[in-house]
Amino acid sequence: MEKQQLVHSAQAMLSQAFVPYSKFPVGAALLTKNGDVYQGCNIENASYPVTCCAERVAIFKAISEGERDFNALAVIANTDRPVPPCGACRQVMSEFFDPNMPVYITNKDLEIKETTVGELLPFSFTPEDLESGQSS
Repeated sequence: MEKQQLVHSAQAMLSQAFVPYSKFPVGAALLTKNGDVYQGCNIENASYPVTCCAERVAIFKAISEGERDFNALAVIANTDRPVPPCGACRQVMSEFFDPNMPVYITNKDLEIKETTVGELLPFSFTPEDLESGQSS
């Protein structure tokens, strides 16, 4: 699947976003190594901390279906610049994705900026940090 197709898959989710408070829809599409695509949109709640971003919706859908191997993630919003994932999403991405996996961030004009998980969150907190910090 080409990155433009993955971006269009993310774009299709903008209309599904539940954003009554921010009015800021975001769509995401996650490509697995076997070619499946998991889509996500942001889902807000009046209690903002329990809101879930589009990226995490797509990731959690894939993980809940047993997927563990991923090729790329596309994220889109109706912004002027390509929309960057928030910090929480970056941390989740670092847990499940290879640091070199491409992330395509996109805007309302479908301009695509290609980056990687490692570039989005260098020096991330990892499961290895948990293991090395545990008491014996």
